[in-house]
Amino acid sequence: MKDNNEMPGHLARRFQQIAVAVFHSQAEAAGYDLTPVQYAALAAISANPGLDQVTLAGMIAYDRTTIGGVVDRLVQKGLLERTASVKDRRARALRITEEGRQTLTGITPAVEAAQRLMIQGLSDDEANELMRLLRKAIAAGNELSRAPLREADAKGGQAKAGR
Repeated sequence: MKDNNEMPGHLARRFQQIAVAVFHSQAEAAGYDLTPVQYAALAAISANPGLDQVTLAGMIAYDRTTIGGVVDRLVQKGLLERTASVKDRRARALRITEEGRQTLTGITPAVEAAQRLMIQGLSDDEANELMRLLRKAIAAGNELSRAPLREADAKGGQAKAGR
């Protein structure tokens, strides 16, 4: 039997634990109460105003059944607003509020610092290689996920599997 440190699943889980802890630490130190998923959602909606929840879930590779809770919390915090979609009456369009824009701008340095901390033990070349290998492994396994990454098409709808 392999040692846990020889299993990619174990190492991926440990890195995820570290990544979340570092994100929370940096965000809290900067005075923000935002989770990594809330940040990802806020950033995606800021870049794509009017997204619906299903498209958002695909863009950030988050489970469609639980993205509603993430959006609910962002709306409760005053960072997002939901309006009726002009494309589909059953869907709600998501838009970032002014407070959400200010939060996104304000937390960005903390998020960038967190990214650097996550790979602090690597040289620049090693960090680039890690990122390349992670992207390659994720692309190869994307469709195996409960929440595959999806790119939005130009009209804001779901398109194809992510990179």
